[in-house]
Amino acid sequence: MKKTGILVLGLLFFMSFYAYTQVKLPKLIGDGMVLQRETSLKIWGWATPGEKIKIDFLNKSFNALADANGKWEISLPPFSAGGPYEMKVNDILLKNILIGDVWICSGQSNMELPISRVAPLYMDEIANAKNSYIRQFFVPQTYNFKNPQEDLISGSWKEVTPENILNFSAVAYFFAKEIYNKYKVPVGLINVSLGGSPAEAWMSEEALKQFPVHYEEVQKFKNDTLIQQIETEDRTRISAWYKILSQKDEGYRTPGKRWSDPSVNTSGWQTMKIPGYWKNTDLGAINGVVWFKKDIRIPQAIAGKKAKLNLGCIVNADSVFVNGTFVGNTTYQYPPRRYVIPEGALKEGNNNITIRVVNTAGSGGFVPDKPYQIVCGEQTIDLKGDWQYKLGATMEPLQGETFIRWKPEGLFNAMINPLLHYRIKGVIWYQGESNADRPVEYRSLFPAMIQDWRKHWQQGDFPFLFVQLANFMEAKPQPSESGWALLREAQLKTLALLNTGMAVTIDIGEWNDIHPLNKKDVGKRLALAAEKIAYNEKNIVYSGPTYKSMQVEGNKIILTFDNTGSGLMIKGDKKLKQFAISGADKQFVWADAVIENNKVIVWNNQVSNPVAVRYAWADNPEGANLYNKEGLPAAPFRTNE
Repeated sequence: MKKTGILVLGLLFFMSFYAYTQVKLPKLIGDGMVLQRETSLKIWGWATPGEKIKIDFLNKSFNALADANGKWEISLPPFSAGGPYEMKVNDILLKNILIGDVWICSGQSNMELPISRVAPLYMDEIANAKNSYIRQFFVPQTYNFKNPQEDLISGSWKEVTPENILNFSAVAYFFAKEIYNKYKVPVGLINVSLGGSPAEAWMSEEALKQFPVHYEEVQKFKNDTLIQQIETEDRTRISAWYKILSQKDEGYRTPGKRWSDPSVNTSGWQTMKIPGYWKNTDLGAINGVVWFKKDIRIPQAIAGKKAKLNLGCIVNADSVFVNGTFVGNTTYQYPPRRYVIPEGALKEGNNNITIRVVNTAGSGGFVPDKPYQIVCGEQTIDLKGDWQYKLGATMEPLQGETFIRWKPEGLFNAMINPLLHYRIKGVIWYQGESNADRPVEYRSLFPAMIQDWRKHWQQGDFPFLFVQLANFMEAKPQPSESGWALLREAQLKTLALLNTGMAVTIDIGEWNDIHPLNKKDVGKRLALAAEKIAYNEKNIVYSGPTYKSMQVEGNKIILTFDNTGSGLMIKGDKKLKQFAISGADKQFVWADAVIENNKVIVWNNQVSNPVAVRYAWADNPEGANLYNKEGLPAAPFRTNE
């Protein structure tokens, strides 16, 4: 027994020693990774202090020793594009490695937005998606206010397949596809994005020192007790609100039947047209829960079959029933409602759809200009029009949660810092919506963030390509001030930084959706900027017209542009739109505008001494139609500050 015990103890010691001395690699360094071509590379990790590290790659060996803290780093020489290859790090074998171009894909929800959210536009693209040379690494979404993290908590490289592509950033995928199709080199996408995140969340503490408000805020959130207190208070408040709502909701309290039951007597219910908001009905602008019902006729051809139920977008949350069968729910306002009606739920003849809508704040209801329909094969049943409705419960507006993950520095420490050793080609960035209420600050904040990343990556002025905010919100009938226009101007001014490029998207947004579905054109326009900035293509038109200078002649202002390509043009109309002009009083009015000799002449006969022009200066510059002949839209601008 004693010998056996000694052997067991020895075996356990050997196993624990082996486990302790085993080399550990960061999450980014793994099977399927894409390494940056034509630059020196870094492979790094952890081991026991003093441990020998050996890398075998492409018939060469590279060696290092772990330092006193157990950290090690090995530099590899530049390699040309190619693969798949294998790499051995001590006893760890890494397979299916490619060498190509690596792009950081960052920002807020419009970069994060996966292909699955925009799938209806790209069904053929998804079905035929198979390209092992385009890969994505999704960085887990987390934050840390205290310390820059050395590694990610999880993650792995995934190549394009019909299954995997659904989780790819839509913008990043279409960007990568353009780059791959042109250069035929592997493309690695590191998706490091988070919906709703402001720019300051992606900045280091050092960079935030020049922005005292943000710097002081992050000092508060280094206190774990404060974070726990806020999270507890938020959970308690929100949970109590929903508990009271459920207790008050008449649709749940009616004896014998919930209002989701199709046989509920609706003789006393009122009528409302959907889509629309109930603030325009007798209910007024209340918060709480409202129930909606509609009876529809289903033909024999689709009775009993599985069908799609599209319900546009609903503010804020919904639960949906078809003939009393629950078919789905969504808990916040932005995602398109795409539910599946299961087999057997629909019957020939009369059918009932019931929607319970919970609104926590603002205008509750159904977003206009969205699809509201049942689709089965080639048949579509329109659900727009009159619906019956009844108030379930009225509540005071719910104070939203404190989004701690959006606070300054947190995302830099947890999501950016672990990437900094990884060599990259550049960055594509789609963000700004969350800073649109502070657009003047963004003029300095955004360039500071770019410079902060470049400083920490230690790769010089690598290409940084960004998307200018798309058109959004209701169009205004007259020229007016706009926070979104100011934010776009801040983005435009950022082009003063070396090796930056911008994709203009004021023509491919949606007035009623902060997450427009057309992500393919966004990716294509970013790719054009990459071809110029990152790939040094000399004879490519990569941008739409950008304002250069103005000259006053009588009652007219003559505008000159850069990036005119093969010439200025009007798209889709005979008349230029969205030009406004003002005199010294700065009261802007709509203006006439024509293209002459590759310049734009702007005037209004009521303004005899013009001093300034604005173009597409609005949240939603609907109808803006100045382009170059390569089909790229002009960037919004103003000639005055």
